[in-house]
Amino acid sequence: MCGIPENLIDAVMRKGLKGLHTISNNVGVDGYGTGKMLEAGMIASHIGSYVGENKLLESLVLEGKLDLTLSPQGTLAERIRAGGAGIPAFYTPTGVGTVVAEGKEVREIKGRKYLMETALTADFALIKAWRGDRSGNLVYRKTARNFNPMMATAARITIAEVEELVEPGTLDPDQIVTPGIFVKRIIQGDHYEKRIERRTVQA
Repeated sequence: MCGIPENLIDAVMRKGLKGLHTISNNVGVDGYGTGKMLEAGMIASHIGSYVGENKLLESLVLEGKLDLTLSPQGTLAERIRAGGAGIPAFYTPTGVGTVVAEGKEVREIKGRKYLMETALTADFALIKAWRGDRSGNLVYRKTARNFNPMMATAARITIAEVEELVEPGTLDPDQIVTPGIFVKRIIQGDHYEKRIERRTVQA
């Protein structure tokens, strides 16, 4: 559950928006992350790759109350990256011969079958970084770097939430992952729960 812009999600909650179409690896868990938006009835459709920890989402999908599109995780990441790079579509072997391929173009290239996947973009991206400066340059920590940098490039307006906001020139240029040119707004968060999605132990 790392890399979640908890304060930005709370701000969206306060706006009371409805009918949102979201793109995210998951939809949080019950009562946390985007799971709170789901509980408030704010999400109309979702594109993601993993929904196994959200019981409410499962029930809404089974009851036909929410439009869910599942995409393999690597494919989802590449669809977002392609959107940020201005690439409209690409071919991947992932999902060939499965339900993932339903309704998609299949092309054979050098004897192997590939699916055509389209790029993903958004009106707004709410992302989370570890440190950022007032020019919008961002540094991430560990797995928060999985989806946030790609999504930062794939939206018309990117709003970044950081744990530490510093002055320009403070960050080591070699550590900056997202250049400020992609970030339109930046805030410093003031509280973080940083919940663990599923706690496991090994004997």
